[in-house]
Amino acid sequence: MKAVILAAGEGRRMYPLTDIRPKVMLPVANKPIVEHLLISLREAGVREILFVVGYHSEKIREYFGDGSRWSVTVQYATQKKQLGTADAVRQVSSWAGDRFILVNGDVVLGTDDIKALMKCDNAAIGLSPQKDVSGLGVVEMQEASVVRIHEKVQNPPSNMVNTGLYLLTRDIFDAIDDTRLSCRGQYELTDSLQLLIDRGVPLTGHAVSNWLNFTYPWDLLNANQSLMTAAQSSDIEGEVEQGAVTKGPVSVGKGSVVRSGSYITGPVAIGEGCDIGPNCYIRPCTAIGNGCHIGAFVEVKNSILMAGARAPHHNYVGDSVVGEQCNLGAGSKTANLRLDRGHIHSTGIDTGRNKLGAIIGDGVQVGINASINVGCSIGSYSVIGPGTVVSGTLLPRSIVM
Repeated sequence: MKAVILAAGEGRRMYPLTDIRPKVMLPVANKPIVEHLLISLREAGVREILFVVGYHSEKIREYFGDGSRWSVTVQYATQKKQLGTADAVRQVSSWAGDRFILVNGDVVLGTDDIKALMKCDNAAIGLSPQKDVSGLGVVEMQEASVVRIHEKVQNPPSNMVNTGLYLLTRDIFDAIDDTRLSCRGQYELTDSLQLLIDRGVPLTGHAVSNWLNFTYPWDLLNANQSLMTAAQSSDIEGEVEQGAVTKGPVSVGKGSVVRSGSYITGPVAIGEGCDIGPNCYIRPCTAIGNGCHIGAFVEVKNSILMAGARAPHHNYVGDSVVGEQCNLGAGSKTANLRLDRGHIHSTGIDTGRNKLGAIIGDGVQVGINASINVGCSIGSYSVIGPGTVVSGTLLPRSIVM
């Protein structure tokens, strides 16, 4: 069976992390979101995959190539204008077979769930019960069949959430041809599916047990913790010097050096070509990308550092996401806990988290002894001056002195 991965969107609610990359290429546990998905599809038996790409498509094409590195065949279709998910599916009409898997590229799913959906006799949709369904699509059911699909409504009629995983037949393309623009000015796949239901084509609701969804930047931290905790395996390909301590599952990539005096408590993933220590403390659920530097007297906890990020001297990075090629000056620190222990807001949104540091875009330069307040969102290529205190949301290329 073939699989189509929808990966054309920008992911604006992931600002500022999607300034130079599509949402699906954001890293969790040192792999892009969509790579976790591709691996699950492969393990479920899928060998032919087509990416529908658009926004910064070069990032996806360069990373996955022809798919041979993953023992699958990868092809691409381009959605030139972002006209909605139904329009994206329209691009694959000539490629898809009589039955095919369709999945949103910004989710992580379990292999067993994909396998189970592939066995359904008719069109099917993966569903997950959720306590909080705000901002998510939900469905109404009659026994095992979906009777109505709702897209992000104010008063959702159920707690069964659309996970973005589908088994579809060629009927979907006729429905897409008849789909009208939604109030958001897009051709919505959910509207096409509703047309099928109204025409008497059955759509089975299938319960999904493992589903990670990504809407906001802090969702990356939740998923990172979940995936790293589940892995529980060590893989030391780099060098760990005598006098360095690793406890629990710790992975160190090729060409990386963990210097004497470093203390690492897993699960921790360190990419290739990294310089770690000496005398630093890396705490659980931290993912450090390729080419990063974590230097002397630095503490990092439950964070994601993307490729080339540097925290070289006396820094604290907690519950944060740091973009590529960022540099934290000596003594600069992130706060990750309110004094009243309340929920932290970021970009005006209640994150539901009591611990959240900073969301820092790519190429940000932070001067010495700067303090970054809880929930701060810093736009890409901003400059934070020495000794400054920053809070709230900074636009790209901001200068704070």
